[in-house]
Amino acid sequence: MNIESESLKNVFDGVFAEIRQAREKLNPQLQLQEVGIITSVATGIVKVAGLPGVGFDELVTFPGNITGIAFNVDADELSVVLLGEYRHLQVGDEVRRTGRVMDMAVGEGLLGRVIDPLGRPLDDKGTVMSTSRLPIERPAAPIMARAPVRVPLQTGLKVIDALIPIGRGQRELILGDRQTGKTAIAIDTILNQRDQNVLCVYCAIGQRASSVAKAVATLREKGAMDYTVVVVAEGNDPPGLAYIAPYAATSIAEFFMEAGRDVLVVYDDLTHHARAYRELSLILRRPPGREAFPGDIFYIHSRLLERATHLRDNLGGGSLTALPIIETEAQNISAYIPTNLISITDGQIYLSPSLFELGVLPAVDVGKSVSRVGSKAQRPAYRVAAGSLKLDYAQFEELETFSRFGARLDEDTRKIIDHGQRIRACLKQPEFAPVSVPAQIAVLLALAAELFDHVPLDQMRNAEHALEKAAASFPPEVLERLDTAEKLSDEDREMIIEIARQALASFQPETDPGENS
Repeated sequence: MNIESESLKNVFDGVFAEIRQAREKLNPQLQLQEVGIITSVATGIVKVAGLPGVGFDELVTFPGNITGIAFNVDADELSVVLLGEYRHLQVGDEVRRTGRVMDMAVGEGLLGRVIDPLGRPLDDKGTVMSTSRLPIERPAAPIMARAPVRVPLQTGLKVIDALIPIGRGQRELILGDRQTGKTAIAIDTILNQRDQNVLCVYCAIGQRASSVAKAVATLREKGAMDYTVVVVAEGNDPPGLAYIAPYAATSIAEFFMEAGRDVLVVYDDLTHHARAYRELSLILRRPPGREAFPGDIFYIHSRLLERATHLRDNLGGGSLTALPIIETEAQNISAYIPTNLISITDGQIYLSPSLFELGVLPAVDVGKSVSRVGSKAQRPAYRVAAGSLKLDYAQFEELETFSRFGARLDEDTRKIIDHGQRIRACLKQPEFAPVSVPAQIAVLLALAAELFDHVPLDQMRNAEHALEKAAASFPPEVLERLDTAEKLSDEDREMIIEIARQALASFQPETDPGENS
């Protein structure tokens, strides 16, 4: 019995000695933490008291793992924009500071994923793997860090690549009424970046879940998700998520740009973004201005789009190309938000409902569309092939309107109209069918040489396919020169025109070519 007592005493002494040593090593430190309380709850907004040290744009947390951004920082009250479901929040709930601003997970692990603006997965593929985090609000690159826009970003759409060229680092606005094909142009551009060493970020803002699912399914079916990140803020999400979505998507794109990569980011669309910000501002009792938008509505888009740029070589030489989308109402491109975006961007692609109803797809109105970078971001071969195309098409549209009055037309006028009809037929293009650069050059040179003018209109699609197939047989050295040469040589031009003439020979009508078609 004594032996057992002695052994128990030794065990207890050892335990007490370990506790004594742990207590001596313990160095407790007090950490002050500000805790506030909710004083009122509204749609997507809460007001908080008791956080005197909080800063503008600081992230705060609520019960249920809900976060928010400090928006209105007043002397006695704080207004917070919520980034999650708010129905379970009540007056009196605790609010805690985080000491950091809103940031976003970035890295190679995001490629192929569908996420929300908070970085949470929406595609049932598990946790999103990221290497680092970046603030969603970042200053744009200074002017001395930027390089001129010189390298083209091929969309695969003939009407854009030939007449409204886009360069890497440019901001090109896509605008038009609803259901005119704005998203289709953006998706086609993403699909065409396959094997072009361009990464893509598609940001859906306030879209229907079915529309987003359709776009993601198309990208996945065409193999484009391998180089694409999809950021989604659905229409039924809180307005705070819609507000931060484009900034989060831009931070993801900037990570790749700063690593020396070329990135394309699509904002679909900024009309919903502006409306979400208007909703938040009105609930926050900020003074409304024109059309009830707040006074800083221009600034929220300008600071976003100014982040698109082409960096100098000593900074990696990466680029961020932005394609913002805007929805107009009744073809009114002079409305408040469209004119704001037109003044910020480097050009616009306008989609006409009239052309859409006529079946001219993509329904790009060449007369109202412009690229302010112009031919500087276009391959030299395009400048030769599409030199007078825009002028010829403009003359055709004017004469076509005049001819509808039933006036008798002379031979020259009929020739211009016939040529313009072939231009319009060649600029038509089905959805999700991007055309390669050699095929585009061949079609444009054939148009310039008027080789299509004697092809019946109902045979234009077949004739164009035959020419595109013939373009695939160009010699490798010619293909290389089309991509890299400073200008298209006369020999290459004559060779391409001769190949086009042979490919189109079988589509000549049996009647006299001088007769009217």
